[in-house]
Amino acid sequence: MRKLVCLGLLLATTALHIGCVVPIYSAERSIRARQLVYMSENLRMINEIWERIWFLDIPDTETPYRTHGGVI
Repeated sequence: MRKLVCLGLLLATTALHIGCVVPIYSAERSIRARQLVYMSENLRMINEIWERIWFLDIPDTETPYRTHGGVI
């Protein structure tokens, strides 16, 4: 039981220093830099995507003044 606990602690501490078991980005510097630029550009577009989904980018069609609703 003690060996199992020690092995679990060893794996937990090495996982904290190494990071994710499956790396998200490439190990090569040039490819990783390109991937990070693409990721940051995608995250920058979230606000525009949100506005497009909720139709916040459509111009307002209502009149800026009140009308009486009758025939003029």
